[in-house]
Amino acid sequence: MLNIITRPWSTVVAQHLRDAGHPALLARLYAARGIGQADQIKTSLTELLPFDAILNCAAAGERLADAIGRGEKLLVVADYDADGATACAVAVRGLTAMGAAVEFMVPNRFEYGYGLSPEIVHLAAARKPDLIITVDNGIAAHAGIEEARRLGIEVLVTDHHLAADTLPDALIVNPNQPGCGFASKSLAGVGVMFYVLIALRAELRRRGRFKTRPEPNLAELLDLVALGTVADVVKLDANNRLLVDQGLKRMRAGKAVAGIRALFKAAGRNPVKAATQDLGFTIGPRLNAAGRLADMSLGIACLLADDEATAMPLAGELDRLNRERREIETNMQEQAQALLESVVVADGYSLTLFEPTWHQGVVGLLASRLKDRHHRPVIAFADGGDGLLKGSGRAIPGLHLRDALDSMAKRQPGLIVKFGGHAAAAGLTIQANRLADFTAAFEAVCRELLDPNALLRVTETDGELSPEECRLDQAQALRAAVWGQGFPYPTFHGDFTVTGQRLVGEKHLKLRLSGNGLDADAILFNQDTPLPERIRAVYRLDVNEWNGALNLQFTLDRWQGVDR
Repeated sequence: MLNIITRPWSTVVAQHLRDAGHPALLARLYAARGIGQADQIKTSLTELLPFDAILNCAAAGERLADAIGRGEKLLVVADYDADGATACAVAVRGLTAMGAAVEFMVPNRFEYGYGLSPEIVHLAAARKPDLIITVDNGIAAHAGIEEARRLGIEVLVTDHHLAADTLPDALIVNPNQPGCGFASKSLAGVGVMFYVLIALRAELRRRGRFKTRPEPNLAELLDLVALGTVADVVKLDANNRLLVDQGLKRMRAGKAVAGIRALFKAAGRNPVKAATQDLGFTIGPRLNAAGRLADMSLGIACLLADDEATAMPLAGELDRLNRERREIETNMQEQAQALLESVVVADGYSLTLFEPTWHQGVVGLLASRLKDRHHRPVIAFADGGDGLLKGSGRAIPGLHLRDALDSMAKRQPGLIVKFGGHAAAAGLTIQANRLADFTAAFEAVCRELLDPNALLRVTETDGELSPEECRLDQAQALRAAVWGQGFPYPTFHGDFTVTGQRLVGEKHLKLRLSGNGLDADAILFNQDTPLPERIRAVYRLDVNEWNGALNLQFTLDRWQGVDR
């Protein structure tokens, strides 16, 4: 059952945005997303929040400048997802451009787990670094940083994850650490590292380093920043939208790094037409596939490649891994549905699932799919070996998942071996013999923290489109704008008559819809059975390109049959 509500918007604000030069449709869409002033959607780099507003960012720039001046050896320790990979590439490229001696390493998640553990520090120590720089991790690495200190290795933490009650003893740059007043708490790990490089360049400029050597243009890294920001599904506040917009412009201008160009080519997409959806649903998943199924060193190597001849074989392997990931995920979804056949999902506030054959690197995607399908917080576990289960969770609005896990851990010490994450997503490890205890505790905390109304799925749209708004140029304008987490892509709804339908690609429906003065082609993906004559649909205004021709098309997100 579709429970549709329309996002409210102020006609006064929309008119103000129109007066500032924004098209009427975009003006009302921006107004519905909390934009009150035209300067909130400016995307010039001059609008970027200053680096010295981030706690310790200037100090990190000074420390790195000292390291470069003394010829110290730097080692970047990365995380294994797209944010970690892009943050690593930004660090290596940026530090190298400023004269640093820098290498990188990324732990294999299946051997060493997440973060800068003592084991990872020992691996790093073999490289004999003077300074370890963490990217997209480190805020919880107490033991690892202590071990590094014991071995005489300094650690600089750059991270964006939420901090625990205590911080490790290191120089930390993280907008979410206590005492940091930076206005954009939603920076991705790659965004934090980009800011550190801005601070470093400013410090080197102050020291006169660029009197004898070229000053690097850090804007050349913004395609990587945009990819990591969108792929990590952080909130696209004004500062993040600016970073993403600038990165997309570089891609469209043919200025992306060779690895990103190669990933677009491997996916059959044209970077000249790059949009946020491409980064989130096409390029990001291919990069993430390395960390999910193999080793993210492959993805980082692709992003660090100097030319497409080097990058293309790496991108091709990432594309192959992504196809393998999709097959694994499909099988896991089928197994999950079989597990749920005996469960009345509507009776519970949560879902906790485990299957011994599930892949550790794919349980997060499974949890996300199940959360979307059943509108419940989901934890999916895989066998982690040594009597452990390794899980990944996704939450619905109304539940802060990391806080929920923290509450469980404090109430029942030992129930969770370790955990970390955000409001919407988290990772965790438990003892296999505590699965039943965990399932009960997670259900209990969800019942405590979730309002019952939060369990009712509500589909929020931007209302109905008029015939005047339903145009190809409007669809192109929407595609070019920056949308994502916290700034959702526009969707619309309406009642339609299905005047034509046929199966394409064996599992998708090509439709012709008519109603409310609209008459348009539409596509419904992953639907191989015919629709009824009358439907209510939630859809996106989209562009279909076929044989070089561009045509308006609706992409259906959800639908239900309706009476005449």
